[in-house]
Amino acid sequence: MNRPDATAVAAAIRSGALRAVDHARATLDAIDTANPGLNAYHEVFHDAALERAAAIDAMIAAGRDPGPLAGVCVAVKDNIATTLGQTTCSSRMLTGYRSPFDATVVTRLVGAGAVIVGKTNMDEFAMGSSSETCAWGVVRNPHDPTRTPGGSSGGSAAAMAARLCDLSLGSDTGGSIRQPAAFCGIVGLKPTYGRISRWGLVAFGSSLDQIGPFTSTVRDAALAYGVMAGVDAHDSTSAPVPVEDWQATPPADPRALRVGVPSQYLRNNDPAVTEALERALGLLRAAGATIVDIDLPMTDHGISTYYVIAPAEASSNLARFDGIRYGHRATQRAGEGLEELYARSRSEGFGAEVQRRIMLGTYVLSSGYYDAYYDRALRIRRLIKQEFDTAFAQCDVILGPTAPTAAFTIGGVTDPLQMYMNDVYTVNTNIAGIAGISLPGGIDRSSGHALPVGLQLQAPAFAESRLLRASELLERLLSA
Repeated sequence: MNRPDATAVAAAIRSGALRAVDHARATLDAIDTANPGLNAYHEVFHDAALERAAAIDAMIAAGRDPGPLAGVCVAVKDNIATTLGQTTCSSRMLTGYRSPFDATVVTRLVGAGAVIVGKTNMDEFAMGSSSETCAWGVVRNPHDPTRTPGGSSGGSAAAMAARLCDLSLGSDTGGSIRQPAAFCGIVGLKPTYGRISRWGLVAFGSSLDQIGPFTSTVRDAALAYGVMAGVDAHDSTSAPVPVEDWQATPPADPRALRVGVPSQYLRNNDPAVTEALERALGLLRAAGATIVDIDLPMTDHGISTYYVIAPAEASSNLARFDGIRYGHRATQRAGEGLEELYARSRSEGFGAEVQRRIMLGTYVLSSGYYDAYYDRALRIRRLIKQEFDTAFAQCDVILGPTAPTAAFTIGGVTDPLQMYMNDVYTVNTNIAGIAGISLPGGIDRSSGHALPVGLQLQAPAFAESRLLRASELLERLLSA
């Protein structure tokens, strides 16, 4: 579907040049046509979306401003609570669950005039890099339906890439916004940990999770970020740090910009990824930016560190889903004890990847292994954060690939360890708690299809304005 970006849609609706109802109806029609082939959406809220759009039109007719996202159609990842529809985390464990409240990000988006059009499929409980572990079927990449859109936020990325919404929400624990954005050729922003409220996000790794937007342009990412960011009394991990006004920040001057490039990001990439990075560096140099060679040796330890910390936190967070207090409950058999009922409920409710990570997390937290694995991972986490601090003393932003390859074939990666390596460039952003964004950087044509390649920029914690301005510059250079 060919459509303007969210910023332009909101401006047209607020000016009266476009009716919110007409825009919502066109979006819903596009979803009805394309979604059966993509499986991006789990639920679509036809009636509620049209009712909300009509209310926005009525506000405008009465001379009231609905907000900066007036009439913008938003898709929400299915691990973010909404009173509309279900919140299932794409798991049989939560089949039919309806949240009694909206997540803070949803409340803020709706308060800014957005129209929620549906909930999107994902890897179960956000555990995956391909959106193949979804209990409701695999999600397909709009650029080539035989390929994955990435994960875990694959449904939100596919919906945005196919223009079945104006912006969508994802969550990023180790790359689950940025990697799908790269695979689908869109913008995906992972803000600083604590910058956007996690209240209403079903927890995977509580010290790593962060909500962020998928958009078609950097200015849309900045718009959505500005609406959602800020401290939230409901979330004790949201940071009481003032949110910068991105529009008040001057555009990035390439002659004053220092771009760090780690040597660890230059190896083991597919040729198209290397070509995209080299082109971006050439354009930045030509514009006057200073390219700084930096070293991030802990990059090689990120995956192993992440897959100790994240499963450990998941093991704790998912313990509540036992079929008695929360989640799917197996039919109790005659003479069956509580322990057996727990085991069958969790075995039936959780898929194989979730079970694998729960077992891994339980193991690293167990007596005799805590110090050897979990405590050691926390020490490495501090070193990773210190390494980024040192790097940002030498540069303003860090540039590299988002993922080492373009989108791979559905079913093409069966080894869990190989799947985990998709996040080699993204996990340390979460481990350190800093900000990151993926931008469309190029095209891989080696398969005979035009598959997007993503480039990642990283910036220090709470430096989103710097990150967005640098991203805006790179976006402009790449599209020239």
